[in-house]
Amino acid sequence: MVTGQKAVFYLVREEILPEAIKKTIKVKELLKRGEARTINEAVEKMELSRSAYYKYKDYVFPFYEASKEKIVTLALLLEHKPGVLSRVLNTIANERGSVLTINQGIPLQGVANATISLETADLAIDLEAMLDKLRMVDGVKRLEILGQA
Repeated sequence: MVTGQKAVFYLVREEILPEAIKKTIKVKELLKRGEARTINEAVEKMELSRSAYYKYKDYVFPFYEASKEKIVTLALLLEHKPGVLSRVLNTIANERGSVLTINQGIPLQGVANATISLETADLAIDLEAMLDKLRMVDGVKRLEILGQA
């Protein structure tokens, strides 16, 4: 990337990535979790060259790291039952997410569309884990990320 150009990001499924990039991500995870004390130790465990690690390390990261300290907008399809939206909001609050906006449509045929924008800066867990928790809330029929800012 030329200096001054805006970075462009893509969301790519892991299975199409080259092995060197997958291993670079795993090396970073080993270091982060303390399962390797040095870069040398981590690259040896993953059978990756140091040069490949240094080539990719600043360009690959898990989705949840890209969403840190961001505003994320979620689209939800909720059953029209008492307490469903409340349980969703409590789940977000319990993980220290900060809800910025909530919009809910009128329930039709037993379900209602809702959008929630939240700030992720203080999340206690990564965004992926929180989304999994939200999907498990009784009454959440669908959950998608609409966008990030």
